[in-house]
This record gives sequence, C-alpha cells and structure tokens, in this order.
Amino acid sequence: RRNVNLKILLFNNRIYGLTKGQYSPTSETGKITKSTPMGSLDAPFNPLSLALGAEATFVARTIDSDRKHLTDVLRQAAAHPGTALVEIYQNCNIFNDGAFDTLKDQHTADEALIRLEHGQPIRFGPHHTHGVLRDPHTGDLTTATITPDNEPHILTHDAHAPTPTTAFALTRLADPNTLHHTPIGVLRSIHRPVYDTQMADQLDTAIEHNGKGDLTTLLHGNDTWTV
Repeated sequence: RRNVNLKILLFNNRIYGLTKGQYSPTSETGKITKSTPMGSLDAPFNPLSLALGAEATFVARTIDSDRKHLTDVLRQAAAHPGTALVEIYQNCNIFNDGAFDTLKDQHTADEALIRLEHGQPIRFGPHHTHGVLRDPHTGDLTTATITPDNEPHILTHDAHAPTPTTAFALTRLADPNTLHHTPIGVLRSIHRPVYDTQMADQLDTAIEHNGKGDLTTLLHGNDTWTV
C-alpha cells in the first residue's frame, strides 16, 4: 500500500515445508498432511488477489523451472520503482512433490498456462486456440475456444491499466485446487510515487524551511510535564 521501494519474492509450494509438511494457506481444499489427516477444510489463499486489493503497483507470477520466464519477470520487478510482489510457484519435492505438475507437464501445460504479455491478446492452448473474454452479462472473465464470432472480443492484456479491476479478475481465473487456466507473467505494473522518495523529499523540505531539529528542545518543550 505504501509503495516502499522493496521487492518481495513469494515462494509458494502450497505446503509448510520448513516445519515438516503441515498444510499452508495456499494448500488446496482437502489436502491431507500431518496437521490435516482428514483433509484441509480451508479455502486456499490467493496472494495476488490480496496484493491487488492493497493497491500494489507491481504484481506478477512465474514458475521456478521456467528459467526464461522467471528471469524476465524478475528483471521487470527489479526495474520497477516501488514495491513489486512476485509469486513464484516452487516445487517441494520432499513434502509436496508434484504440486505444479499440471503447469509443468508438456501434455497439460499448454492448455493450463495463460501467458500474459502486455499489449497482446490473451490467447493460450495448443496453437493458441483458446482465449480470455469478458462475460457480457456478469462482467467476469471467462475462457473459451476461439471462433470467428468471438475472436474480435478476445481480451488484450493491459498491465498498465489505471485500475486493478481486470488484473484482479485475472487472478480469479485459475481453479485454486486444480490450477487449470493459471495466468503467469506481469498482471499489473503501474507508476505511483515511491514512499521512500516522498519521505526523503519531505524531510529535505522541513530542514530547508525550519532548519535541523533539536532533540533536547523537543524533549523539554511545551508538551512535557512533571509528575
């Protein structure tokens, strides 16, 4: 929310691996672990939705094993002025092996992954035969096979849109349990004043107009009293 110049890499393996395999906020419903032997009852958390709700200026998702995509996303995050949140799907081969097989297997990845590129129509699937459209009745985003009739209505990705509405809708596309139709790439990247810079400017202005502060004077000023 403050847009501090900070880069956050959120490694999501859908499990608590460091504490030996308990379910986590991003574990799928029904997940059987040491702490949920009969299956998790919680609905999985959506980190990107939360970040966008907090007015994040840069939100992205990538996959640990896709080196080219990972590198590109991290470069964009590093260059972003302000806070950048990158969710990285990372496999935990000890406590949750295969959590992202749907997105990594060559037979399913083409249809499961939606690769976002700013300024490009959002198409995916083998030979880009599927696309993302906006439902004319609900306004929600949906996926469909591309036809001559709906092709003109395929959504074009705009990572720099002034409002986070469409980016938020993209985060809701994927089924949280199966990860089918998961968008990856930069969902939002906008410019907003950076908190660090604004604070430094404010301090410089205060010193310019009032001079450097005196701590002793402040502590013994009019707002003190003796008990």
